Amino acid sequence: MTKLLVVATGNPGKLQEMQAYLADSGWELTLKPEELDIEETGDTFAANACLKASQVALATGEWAIADDSGLEVDALNGAPGVYSARYAPTDSERIARVLRELDGEVNRQAQFVCAIAIASADGAIAFKAEGICRGEILHTPRGDGGFGYDPIFYVPEKQLTFAQMSPELKGSISHRGQAFAALLPQLNKL
Repeated sequence: MTKLLVVATGNPGKLQEMQAYLADSGWELTLKPEELDIEETGDTFAANACLKASQVALATGEWAIADDSGLEVDALNGAPGVYSARYAPTDSERIARVLRELDGEVNRQAQFVCAIAIASADGAIAFKAEGICRGEILHTPRGDGGFGYDPIFYVPEKQLTFAQMSPELKGSISHRGQAFAALLPQLNKL
């Protein structure tokens, strides 16, 4: 029996990505209603994921899943953090801003963080998971895959940026991949 899970996003790309992670879970994923807009007011990725999952579950009366993720740069005291998507108007401007703010900085250490929350139909948070992928920020973008900060986020163990990785490789080591790996056993118990 297939169970419905409403994804707290209007982004079809994020829906596809989640469908890939949850392909064999027995859950059917669908986008949240377009008119349902939830402001991310949390000060952590986990708080935002919980807020979105809970609000979508309450509005739809169905189980809901939400994630919040972003880039934390050590030398920028964790910025852009929860403001990663709002750090500048476009991906290229966000990358340019991070590179400008790191100009002359020796410490290029950073991490991508992803928090995922699942809420039951009554809005209660049933499960949470978090994944972290450590890396460093390059001085210039490399690769043309992925999105967001992927072209400047370098993973030394793989000697590639997220933008240079195949979707399969990125999915297996990324912050989102790790969060889903932690979440799947919990989700399968339902």
